[in-house]
Amino acid sequence: MPVKTQRYIAILSVVLFLAKMLAWKLTHSVTVLTDALESIVNMIAGFLGLFSIILANMPRDTNHPYGHGKAEFLSSAVEGTLIVIAGVVVIYEAIQHLIVPHTLEKLDLGFVIVATCGGINFLAGKYAEGKGKKSNSMILISAGKHLQTDAYSTVAILIGLALLLLTHNRWIWLDSAVAICFAVIIMLTGYKVLRKSISGIMDEMDTVLLKEVIKVIQENRRSQWVDLHNLRVIQYGSLMHVDAHMTLPWYFKVVDADREVHELEALIKSHFKNQVELFIHIDGCMPYQCKLCALTDCPERKDAFQQQLEWTIDNLWANAKHGKEKEPIADQAW
Repeated sequence: MPVKTQRYIAILSVVLFLAKMLAWKLTHSVTVLTDALESIVNMIAGFLGLFSIILANMPRDTNHPYGHGKAEFLSSAVEGTLIVIAGVVVIYEAIQHLIVPHTLEKLDLGFVIVATCGGINFLAGKYAEGKGKKSNSMILISAGKHLQTDAYSTVAILIGLALLLLTHNRWIWLDSAVAICFAVIIMLTGYKVLRKSISGIMDEMDTVLLKEVIKVIQENRRSQWVDLHNLRVIQYGSLMHVDAHMTLPWYFKVVDADREVHELEALIKSHFKNQVELFIHIDGCMPYQCKLCALTDCPERKDAFQQQLEWTIDNLWANAKHGKEKEPIADQAW
């Protein structure tokens, strides 16, 4: 589904780019050029995104043991860079037109073309963002937000064109002024897309996703899950990787531990409805953790149960067992 949606976006971007270039040729307005240049970015990003989604959905191989999901981050990084460059070009053109004023023509026809393209962009953006959230595709989400931002900037561009029409081109400087304002907005949008892409490439923690994973585990935890620590969650394309250390009663057999790992995996998969890959390291519980263990029929209890530790981001990221008075040590023995 993401591939099909992105293919539609790529084809649509070509049509809208040609329409906006026609509007610019008719009007000679640098404000319309702003919209046309952003459409160039949309077009390049559309086809680059299509390639990246196809690549990201390829199964892992010996050269890419974690799959190809990071291709989406690279695509978004290129898109963000192109958006910033487009903003710089618009500012340059706007300044040139301020220095050497130009004659604007057929603004009424250009207004209609730009308005139509803006409406189509908004609808396409909402559709792409919705599909992206359902499939956990960063490319579709980024493309959808970019198209909607383009539509919002088009509204202001239309206001600028309307003012030029109402003043019969007497305020010709408005054309460049509006273009510069929205070039700055375009550059800020590009920076945000670029910043998010770099954070993904650098495996920066996705706080929202991690909180959701913790919430699901916390609300459905089993009494035999004595502790959880060293939890890491990363989303690469449609594949979510979950790494953690789970503490179970030390006397559990391998088959018992295997059952608990599969229960945790099923729990996460049932909630996120997407492909999940778990890497769970099993630890045996320590005597000092008895006070945190809610297992009522434990035959090896050394201390009375007091209270389960509520799992949060603050206490799950560290590679150390919980329960000791001082800083816990990860690998102790009975």
